[in-house]
Amino acid sequence: MNWSPRAAALADAATHPHSRWRPAVAATPRHLFIPRWWERGTGGWKLHDGPADPGRWLDAAYRDTSVVTRVGPLHADHATPDARPHGRPTSSATLPSLVVQMFQYARMGEDDRLLDVGTGSGYGAALAARRLSDEQVVSVDVDPYLVEAARGRLNEAGVAPTVDAVDATGVLPYEPASFDRIVATVAVRTVPESWLGVLRPGGRLVTTIAGTSLLVTAVKDPDGGATGRVEWDRAGFMHARHGEDYPPGIAVLLAKAAELEGDDVTLGPYPVVDVANAWDLSSMLDVKAPGIEHEYQEDGEQRVALMAHADGSWARAVAVGSDRPTVHQGGPRRLWDLLDECRSYWLTHGELPVRGARVFIKPDGRTVLARGKWHAKLS
Repeated sequence: MNWSPRAAALADAATHPHSRWRPAVAATPRHLFIPRWWERGTGGWKLHDGPADPGRWLDAAYRDTSVVTRVGPLHADHATPDARPHGRPTSSATLPSLVVQMFQYARMGEDDRLLDVGTGSGYGAALAARRLSDEQVVSVDVDPYLVEAARGRLNEAGVAPTVDAVDATGVLPYEPASFDRIVATVAVRTVPESWLGVLRPGGRLVTTIAGTSLLVTAVKDPDGGATGRVEWDRAGFMHARHGEDYPPGIAVLLAKAAELEGDDVTLGPYPVVDVANAWDLSSMLDVKAPGIEHEYQEDGEQRVALMAHADGSWARAVAVGSDRPTVHQGGPRRLWDLLDECRSYWLTHGELPVRGARVFIKPDGRTVLARGKWHAKLS
């Protein structure tokens, strides 16, 4: 299979001409890491088998897009052709340009030792091992099968970094101050204490805040904490999980929100918005009130936004076009009011403070974002 021209074209798309990551992308056979994958369509998730359709395989592997390899507890490697899994994606091969972006934010030196959190398919670990060396890269994932499969595929691709089955949010089996850089391609709410323990003083970590598109970089301080910032770029990754699947969502309450009569029924001041796709607004809201799930629908000119939270709170906003919406809310909190508070801040100050905020991480992982007079403690 002549994959090299495809990898070279991917390197053109995912890196700039003088990037030190460009040769790694061009030399790495990405298709080896995704022999089978899931694709979502109108009928749900559909399985694709690469060796059975080499043309589609190369097209999928060498586009600068993410490729889903696991849905709920079912990995594509273990699925039958007629399988139709339900749930959220739980592993993927992240789009190469985003992997490279995360590594670039780490500002790696030639002799740095890297902890790659979130092995997934193994493709990111392969790029890091080509850019550095096998001995300088350790990659971890909570899923033993992913680790086993990645080891084999990394060897087939001609690299052999260390890959361990570890829940990276817990205790790490490494000596203190073992790594110069930590890069996570899974999202966490606060930085795990164990990451700070294995990061060398002056070492740099790169991660994202779960539930948001906020990309955090920070340098370890002498006291064992870290100081950094929320970068102006945006990045989104799956939440770090601790078992086979994520906990059940709140789909039932979200569905009920489409029909319930609210305890409060008001006329909202701003038009209906698709919150999940308004990245800065969604990030600000999730910092303020983590865990809200969203759904957005359009039927002709009618726009409907639904919100729900595990505490039983819910909201529904309905309007025609950009008219002011009728807002129904119920449960212990008024979710749409929280959203409107964020929008009011935006209009008053001209921007939301989360993007570009300073990040202060205590040695135990407690994390505070601050910008000007605004600050928020992550929980």
